[in-house]
Amino acid sequence: MRILWVKVGGLWPLNAGGRLRSFHILSELSRRHRVTVLTTHRPGEDPNDAAKHLKDCERVVSFPYDAPKAGSLEFAGALARSWTSLLPVDLLKWRVPALRAEAEWMLGSGAIDLCVADFLYAAANIPDVTTVPVILFAHNVEHILWKRLAGNEKRILRRAILEMEWRKMRARERSACARSRMVVAVSPVDAALLGQSCPAADVRSMPTGVDTAYFSANGTPEGEAHLVFTGAMDWYPNEDAMFFFIAEILPRIREHVAKVSVTIAGRNPSPRLRDAGLTAGVRVTGTVDDVRPFIDEGSVYIVPLRIGGGTRLKIFEALSMGKAVVSTSIGAEGLPLEDGRHYMQADDPIAFAGAVVSLLRDPALRRALGAAGRDFVRSRYSWQSVAHEFESQCHEALQA
Repeated sequence: MRILWVKVGGLWPLNAGGRLRSFHILSELSRRHRVTVLTTHRPGEDPNDAAKHLKDCERVVSFPYDAPKAGSLEFAGALARSWTSLLPVDLLKWRVPALRAEAEWMLGSGAIDLCVADFLYAAANIPDVTTVPVILFAHNVEHILWKRLAGNEKRILRRAILEMEWRKMRARERSACARSRMVVAVSPVDAALLGQSCPAADVRSMPTGVDTAYFSANGTPEGEAHLVFTGAMDWYPNEDAMFFFIAEILPRIREHVAKVSVTIAGRNPSPRLRDAGLTAGVRVTGTVDDVRPFIDEGSVYIVPLRIGGGTRLKIFEALSMGKAVVSTSIGAEGLPLEDGRHYMQADDPIAFAGAVVSLLRDPALRRALGAAGRDFVRSRYSWQSVAHEFESQCHEALQA
């Protein structure tokens, strides 16, 4: 197959769940097919980074682009334009003219058999009408993310804006699904939600994977009563989770385990989160080259997400390293894990704190939970098997 893969927001470094999933599938696909990748990089980043690590791809082209940040004049302009547009601001700000022009030219050249729009943001850079079949690779149900964000917002004006945004996102997501030959979701839960939103779409699901060889315990000693969270901190659901944990869960844990310590490891934490961490005695590392030592030193891995979609690769990574995990139901949404066997689920602050305290006080329970999760993930969810399933879906889309 001659595949055009469109992914705005970059593919390297592998510091976010979407990048990891896309990178590993691309690595496998490009060994057997002719793959061209169109992506973006921020100013100051190496435009050749993705190509260096995807050596089997026929061509990797990265366009310089930095999406407007909330609070900037550019973002305010994008928001103003979105009020007179059918596009929500979060899609409007990711339209990349140079990338879109290249994608349009390639799709009309006759040199492409199949196009993969990697995330809904990529679909906004692909022509609405093309003779080339398109697979929408939906890592999240985007409108659900925005709907949950609106539901957690207490400020009236901001909530009203978010209500408008999630409804516009739902309409655009439905339209993209309807135009695509196939939609590939990352869990049966997401596939069902997208199918309900757009009954005419051919929606499939695929499992989440993990690099089980890479995510193995590497000998870093486990800290005493130490909690760890890893993830891209410039993704709002992760930031919200940490504010929620610091304000409402951590004080309850300290009532029972006074010496508990916490590390938040991940790229681009905001000054506000750094300040909250400093005040609460929580270590906020910022960007790290390797998250494994941080996961390794944790007694318990925490995932207190209140907003989310898709599946959380971070949970599979922690389980692959044999860590006991406590997560909200949203944090573990879409993952085939059993509460009480592979991890502990808790949604309100009291229950979450109680689950963490019980694990901190019981090393045998921590080890048993971590071992069960590790064995489950390693036996079923290698990236190679996930990529082969995606490849089969590509063949089906091409033949439909």
